[in-house]
Amino acid sequence: MYRFLDLFFVIFHTSLVIFNLFGWIWKKTRRANLYLLLLTGASWVGLGLFYGMGYCPLTDWHFSVLERLGENNLPNSYIKYLADRITGMSFNQDIVDSLTLYFYLAALVISLAINYTDRRKRKRAVRNEQRAKSSVQYTFNL
Repeated sequence: MYRFLDLFFVIFHTSLVIFNLFGWIWKKTRRANLYLLLLTGASWVGLGLFYGMGYCPLTDWHFSVLERLGENNLPNSYIKYLADRITGMSFNQDIVDSLTLYFYLAALVISLAINYTDRRKRKRAVRNEQRAKSSVQYTFNL
């Protein structure tokens, strides 16, 4: 059972990380991407006040599973764990944490900017549609 949970967490958590980084690319996923980025930041900071900065419940749960499987000396970060697991190397924790934060902030800024632009375009389209309807009604009322 724990092997299955380990595989589940690797696939699910890694998918969320990838979606956080690149979900802003596709128009249909932009809003969900922004919400997930904000939820991730809230976890890192909000829950981080109680459990340590950068806290992620998925990492906590996954690491509990790994400890049941006999893993020890797990890093503080899921990204470091994943990089080490995939490559077989041991990356510097501080560098991984810094890169994780920088990539997160870059994805957040991009997502905020694109969602803001999309919202302005939607509002502009609605205004133009309303203007078009009102000019058609005015024409027929003559």
